[in-house]
Amino acid sequence: MKNLFLFLLLISCMSSFAQVPVDLKSFDKKGKAQIEVKDNILTISWPTGTLESGKIAFDLRTEKPLLSTIQVIENNIPHIVSKDLDPAFIINVGKRDLISQNGWNIFFDKTAYLPYETYTVKLLKSGVKVISSGSRTQIKVDGATAGPFSGSVDITLYNGSPLLNIAAALITKRDSVAIIYDAGLVSKQSPWEKIFWSDTQQYIQDKKLDGKEEGQELEVKYRTIIGQSKEGSLAVFPAPHQYFYPLDNCYNLNFTWFGNNYRTLVPGYGIGIRNDMLGDRRWVPWFNAPPGTEQKLNFFCLISAEKDGKVLEKVKAFTHQDTYKPLEGYYTMASHFHQEHVDDVLTHKPMPEMPGFVKAFRNTGVNIVHLGEFHGPGSPKGPEVKRWLEQKTLFEECARLSGGNFLLLPGEEPNNFFGGHWMNIFPKPVYWVMARGKDDPFVEDHPEFGRLYRIGNKEDMLKLLEIEKGLAWTAHARTKGSTGFPDQYKDEAFFKSDRFLGSAWKALPADLSQDKLGKRAFDLMDDMANWGQKKYVIAEADLFRIEPEYELYGHMNINYLQLDEMPEYKKGWQPVLTAMETGKFFSTTGEILLPVFKINNKKSGESVKLDAKGTADIVLETSWTFPLNKADIISGDGKEVFREVVNLNDTEAFGQKTFHFSPILKNRKWVRLEIWDVAANGAFTQTVWLE
Repeated sequence: MKNLFLFLLLISCMSSFAQVPVDLKSFDKKGKAQIEVKDNILTISWPTGTLESGKIAFDLRTEKPLLSTIQVIENNIPHIVSKDLDPAFIINVGKRDLISQNGWNIFFDKTAYLPYETYTVKLLKSGVKVISSGSRTQIKVDGATAGPFSGSVDITLYNGSPLLNIAAALITKRDSVAIIYDAGLVSKQSPWEKIFWSDTQQYIQDKKLDGKEEGQELEVKYRTIIGQSKEGSLAVFPAPHQYFYPLDNCYNLNFTWFGNNYRTLVPGYGIGIRNDMLGDRRWVPWFNAPPGTEQKLNFFCLISAEKDGKVLEKVKAFTHQDTYKPLEGYYTMASHFHQEHVDDVLTHKPMPEMPGFVKAFRNTGVNIVHLGEFHGPGSPKGPEVKRWLEQKTLFEECARLSGGNFLLLPGEEPNNFFGGHWMNIFPKPVYWVMARGKDDPFVEDHPEFGRLYRIGNKEDMLKLLEIEKGLAWTAHARTKGSTGFPDQYKDEAFFKSDRFLGSAWKALPADLSQDKLGKRAFDLMDDMANWGQKKYVIAEADLFRIEPEYELYGHMNINYLQLDEMPEYKKGWQPVLTAMETGKFFSTTGEILLPVFKINNKKSGESVKLDAKGTADIVLETSWTFPLNKADIISGDGKEVFREVVNLNDTEAFGQKTFHFSPILKNRKWVRLEIWDVAANGAFTQTVWLE
């Protein structure tokens, strides 16, 4: 027995010191990143700026922290930002309802209220592969497991920036899985002297640490927590939009954490990001995790020799300080908000001069907001005595709150007559009610309210849109209350009308295996083009209550409309509708801008005649913050959809470039473009029609 014990001890010691295989076949030794492997320590350095570099030592021994040291080197002086850290991931594994509604496109699911399992990711360090890909280097550490999931922990470094991404890349064979995760960096002893963060009023706060703090949540703005050591700082933050699964309300749900033994699951002292398992306590769909897909549970780090929370300014730059950057020739427009401001005015007087939701939008750089009032409160079907007063109040409040570089537009999500859910907008105040009795006139003039419309069916609704030059489009197509739409009415007269714009794009559902957001809406965009309809897709937020302290930016997207000037409310806003119905806009999460897009000198929404070979001369002027990932050139021939992916992994953070693409599009009928970055932020053009 004694000899057996000594033998097992010897084997254990040998395994601890055994060399973990490091595969460098895909590493470019001539690239800017440099690597050294010695005694189970893999050290890699990469340029983070003109005169600065970063350096990380990976300890591949079983019982040692993976990230032995993280350094910033400035003017040949090394600063140890942190040491002896392990990536930490908590994954909650729930059951997705694929039966009752529309499969993986479901939103009305309550995963968190059903039984679920919770696991931490374990890493055995069974092997390492280092991969060069353009301007970035990935260190892939195999041997990660978490319940029914397995895979690797991947660390990606980006030349030209002190930015790194840390991900648990995991796959499961189990079907009908929904997940949610927390993540961060943890050490056996606190490696930080202080933490810094921005509170929701945008004031920098700090806390001196003694290493004894229990794991706790922290409410922040900019989704960031910063650990400060003796020689520098390390900021931890998520992908700004991808990390937020769709919810009705964009509450700030304490998206960071710090301290010991977080959730009694992560031994040691850490800082990180978190998601609330119960969300807004309404529908809580989490993230899809279909079997066989590689789910990337990831977060970003920014390292710096600076202290006192100054690194936060560099983090904020990746999202333009959580605002939509002004762009010459464009105004920003956000759509689909159920703020129910009219109900507040009529039941909670007096109202402040500037309500919280208006402050939030204006702080975020939104020029034009299109509301979706009377989605719950209100009398869209009457009685008329209430309906006319509610609309009058809406029009008056929109006029009162518009001014300067801000325009608040009345709108509704009527959800009557056509089928499914849909949005509408008119170029001026229009009084109408969604009910028409047998003997009621379609239209009449009223001494107080002016022209009044009564709508009893889809024919009436289309007629109203035509008379008043309004627009309608499918909200959250193929999911939620629009499951099955617009497919079910694509042959109807109202859908074929030029008064029916098309549909809207929102990052719904959420799937961490995809390198883009909102695939559902893009699939429909392509299908509509192949149906032969010249339809367009605007970005929509589909959010309810909004206040300045909420996490608005993470749940938002925006449209950049080509407008010569901001319309005045009292003169009407026809230019807004004209830009929409002619495709004169692009949509984005905010980090990527597309000020110029031309195909053979024609812009989006226009028609282009190609030469006999079908060559398209595409010019795309682009600016970005996170390093870019790819450009997708999508086209169709009326039956099939074709995709040409252009790898943009040679780009670095914070760039601007005019791209030229020359795809052959012979026999194609339409084409459009998408651009995506490494954080799954994206922008897309509207369709150009090919003759």
